[in-house]
Amino acid sequence: MPAGPRLWRVTEAAQQRRSRPLGPAFSNLFGATLASNFADGIARTVVPLLAARITDDAFLIGGVAALSMLPWLLFAIPSGILIDSVDRRHVLAAAQAGRVLLAPLILWLVWTDAMTIGWLYLITFVYGALETLYDGAARAIPPSIVDPADLPRANGRIESGELVTQQFLAGPISSAVFAVSVLAASGLPSVFYLAAGVLALLLPAAASGRQHAHADDARVPWYRQFADGWRFIIGHRMLVILWLVSTASGICLSMATSSAVLFVLGPLGVPEALFGLFMMSGAVGGLAGALLADRAKRVLGFGPAVFAAALLTSVATVLIGVLPNPWVAAACWAATALGITLWNVLIVSLRQALIPGRLLGRVHGTWRTLLWGAMPLGSLLGGLLGRIDLTLPFVVGGTVSTVVTLAAAGFLRRLPNPEDVVAA
Repeated sequence: MPAGPRLWRVTEAAQQRRSRPLGPAFSNLFGATLASNFADGIARTVVPLLAARITDDAFLIGGVAALSMLPWLLFAIPSGILIDSVDRRHVLAAAQAGRVLLAPLILWLVWTDAMTIGWLYLITFVYGALETLYDGAARAIPPSIVDPADLPRANGRIESGELVTQQFLAGPISSAVFAVSVLAASGLPSVFYLAAGVLALLLPAAASGRQHAHADDARVPWYRQFADGWRFIIGHRMLVILWLVSTASGICLSMATSSAVLFVLGPLGVPEALFGLFMMSGAVGGLAGALLADRAKRVLGFGPAVFAAALLTSVATVLIGVLPNPWVAAACWAATALGITLWNVLIVSLRQALIPGRLLGRVHGTWRTLLWGAMPLGSLLGGLLGRIDLTLPFVVGGTVSTVVTLAAAGFLRRLPNPEDVVAA
């Protein structure tokens, strides 16, 4: 009976891997991301509430969502080049410093009642530009400080921390604070961005990414590195197909959620003060997705888990529009968030394993440029559909996403485990 002991040893090794700590370097990064995500959660709750106070035009509010994504089209690749060229810890800190410096302008506009949709567009765009730096550097660091087999667990922990801080804590807290004092809610994020920047500077040298630096990169002018990420992606068939599927699904989901604040406050009848509490249903599902990612990979297999996540997200999105009841919508919102988070954790882990450390910033930046740069189109389309009926963005976006997922089922189900691939 030789197979029995061998299977037992594999199971025991897997259990030991799941129980061992991810290390002090990851704990430091995790602390910085918690502070940053709490600030992001406040901002992402306050901005749509500010927009809803300024206008009830679904198209104009969809423009806020579009401008939050547009910087990925314009700045993700330059940010990736910078991330691969300098100490990644310094990039994290600089991005947070920029967001802290926006606080006086925001507070002045709110205090003087001068906030307009135009100012909100500008602030959202600048926040998004700085996010390309922070997010790109934060995504590039984990492969330098944890083992490839631990990437799903590490990314799952980061995703779960993001959901807890942004929606369980920041969402309802900032909604309640907003109802009492718009000024206080608008200035609160800068405190936590500052804390995140300080923690980023305390990361160990391994997080800098300089150990992956290639001598040839230093001799290549920065403007010639713009195509490095693109060349790597198009030279890798799996990444090309994965990008196409991800982009189509991303456009559909941005279409569905572009005017969600009007849908929740309008047809669903959720009071403004409870908006963050309603959105907490997404946090419940997202947290479940983050915590279940590693288990889903082991039980279903990596590829089948990815396919299940995509299908769940798409179908639940359709049901939000088809059954516009607050309780049904909350349950479907949770299911959508579960699928999105499970997809994100698994796909990010696979990309981190496939991409060489020295190219992580550029490939991640190119990926986000191609993917998130297309998502403003979905937001604008969703805004136009929302002008007709606020349920239409969910029905149309979710239906198209379901068709895309089913068409790509064979490819998604064959995706390999991150620990089974070797970076080029």
